[in-house]
Amino acid sequence: MYSIIVVPPTTTEDERDRTQLRLAPGERITFGRLARDNDLAIAHDGVSRRAGAITAQGAFWTLSNLSGGQTYVVENPEGAGEHIKVGPGRLDAPVPFEFSRIVLPAAGDLLPIQVWAPRHDYLRTEGGLAGDTTAPAFSVDRTKRYFAVLAALCEPRLRGEPHAPLPTVDQVVDRLRPNWPAASRTSVQWNIDYLAVKLRLKPGPEEADTGPRLNGKKESLVSLALRFDLVREDDLIVLTAAPTGRVAR
Repeated sequence: MYSIIVVPPTTTEDERDRTQLRLAPGERITFGRLARDNDLAIAHDGVSRRAGAITAQGAFWTLSNLSGGQTYVVENPEGAGEHIKVGPGRLDAPVPFEFSRIVLPAAGDLLPIQVWAPRHDYLRTEGGLAGDTTAPAFSVDRTKRYFAVLAALCEPRLRGEPHAPLPTVDQVVDRLRPNWPAASRTSVQWNIDYLAVKLRLKPGPEEADTGPRLNGKKESLVSLALRFDLVREDDLIVLTAAPTGRVAR
């Protein structure tokens, strides 16, 4: 079973011309400027003759930087600015992202190699240990109004702007009003307070009141939600489909 798919940089204006390389666990490809020395040739004068290697490792992959002086960056296009750096000579650096973009600095250009890791392995729990199940770390109901408020707060950063300022309460109200006509500053602020209690965030003294000081609480909520995947990009559908339940005022 293939576990890693490598999409080389485009060499024409037609994205469909790119050939995908599929790797099974344990398989390895090298990339660099010279076709005779590499499985994937990148015809650019700024790319090392033997630039690097990608190795499939089940549900993840590793990157070796074979260049003598260039640092490679591996970005998570779906994350909030997540990336790792692989320095010159580093071998078998593990990459944890499902969707990745290797960025090769090449004489003033930045060349992207996309790597997909679609294989997901999960623990099978048939006939597991007896006893009470483990309580979830964070319990959220995606049908409730408070989750729509949380999704609206997270939306700018989930849309690919990892350092975007958080929306104001008025902007959240405007975003929710098409599916929640009764949304107001008071109801949104109430939901933010409710989320802070539900997710066990303890506000500092400076955050005890609403108004401008509410921003610290919003930042904490968004940081927690994105760090632990409480809200993902596909959850933003709640902003276009009205929630079925209510825990909001």
